[in-house]
Amino acid sequence: MKISSQMKSKILFWLGAELTHFCLAYALQKQFNADYYAVIDITKKPKGFFQKQELVKFDKIWYFFDHVKKQNKKPDYNYLSNFEKKYGINLWKLAVNERIFYRFYNFHKFTSEQICSILEQECKLYEKILDDIKPNFLITKDASRHHHQLFIKLCEARGVKNIVLSRTTLGYKVILSKESHIFDNIDDFKSIKSKGRSFKELQEYLQSFSFLKSATKTFEKSKNMQTISGAKHYLFSDNHENLEQYYYFGRTKSNVVKYQITSSINSKVRKNFLDKHSVYNPDYNVPFAYFPLHVDMERPLLIGAPFFTNQIEVIRHIVKSLPVGIRLYVKESPAGKTREWRKVSDYKEILNIPNVTLIHPSVPAKDLFENCSVVFSIAGTSGFESAFYQKPSIVFSDVGYLALPSVRRVKTIENLPEIIGKSLETQVKSDDLDKFLQFMDRNTIDFDWFGFEAEQQNAFYHGGILIDVDIPISRMKEFLKKHNEILNNLAVHHIKKINSYKK
Repeated sequence: MKISSQMKSKILFWLGAELTHFCLAYALQKQFNADYYAVIDITKKPKGFFQKQELVKFDKIWYFFDHVKKQNKKPDYNYLSNFEKKYGINLWKLAVNERIFYRFYNFHKFTSEQICSILEQECKLYEKILDDIKPNFLITKDASRHHHQLFIKLCEARGVKNIVLSRTTLGYKVILSKESHIFDNIDDFKSIKSKGRSFKELQEYLQSFSFLKSATKTFEKSKNMQTISGAKHYLFSDNHENLEQYYYFGRTKSNVVKYQITSSINSKVRKNFLDKHSVYNPDYNVPFAYFPLHVDMERPLLIGAPFFTNQIEVIRHIVKSLPVGIRLYVKESPAGKTREWRKVSDYKEILNIPNVTLIHPSVPAKDLFENCSVVFSIAGTSGFESAFYQKPSIVFSDVGYLALPSVRRVKTIENLPEIIGKSLETQVKSDDLDKFLQFMDRNTIDFDWFGFEAEQQNAFYHGGILIDVDIPISRMKEFLKKHNEILNNLAVHHIKKINSYKK
């Protein structure tokens, strides 16, 4: 039985290869009476599933790459300039940090003209969609690419209520909010009373959360078989139509195979250098500040902290701002292996910066938290975790835990020395952390998103190795049935958020 709504809403979904929001749309439509629409960002083969499926009845669908194509004409710069002024959206800030356009894509070098042509097509498509249906709500995951973030920002500027699903700093808890990772009602934190928990009790609470549940274990068991299966499928399948999508410019099969071989070699060379030149047993008897490196090609930097993406430069800024007598320990992320680690030249550059020690990724973060004076994090969770060890933190972006009094935000780099000075004098209070954890518990949803994604990858994408595949409708039905309870719960929380925004 559907939950009634006072006035029929128009709900627009952003859907992609990560199928969580398609599954959510299926559960939501059974419970909430509304008009449903979708923008679908997908490659050729999965597109067939969306064209045939009747599990979710969308009133209208736009396939992103049907409208964004290669063009030979010059971009309309007047249109783009007017778009920026009209909506207050900086297009180059998004474009320069797009991993496909710059720094991270090895198959094609995009010209400024090509980038602006793509932006023009995206902006015109998005304006047309919003003009056509005038949606009340956009339901989406947090964006990891420029065109998705552009759509979210345009919806916000046009008065559409965004409902963004994003992960939190506590394992399998997620939030629904207008802006990724930022709580809508953060001021409520101040009115909560502390339970009086000690730092030891708070650490035990933190350790009770696990990012990966049983579903991820299932994924790991079949990973090798899935890799072989995915590789065979890719090598013997037809993917020429995808080469027209700018995601795939230059990605011929021969180029991809060469890249994979080169990447495997680079990964071993880089890791070997890191193993030889980083410190396994840091000296904890000297005063030090702690800066854990982010993986470069990820959302937290590219979208979350668009003006602090050069981490080596950030390290230099920190060193220039530290008081004499405090060293900077820079630790490589264990997740660096997922991106073939950093270039050897990057590690050499870090090692050459005075007053810096490069820490091996195997060193436990807990030991560094316990012994440091202050923690720096551009946009990650380390600034939150440090509070559990009574250490203040300094961040370079708007993070969800910024409400904690022990966390300070850098907006102007010239103010960094002053911010560091104040942080070093800050005492972290257990009551503040206790209250914030209670706030998080009241304003988050239990949803093992990592595990849910892993099951998707197992069921549809050869364990995540290949996404340009056919999705059988029968298999999707089985998947939806298996996860019925989880999806219904997620839908109920979205309905609550919709109703709260209506008020």
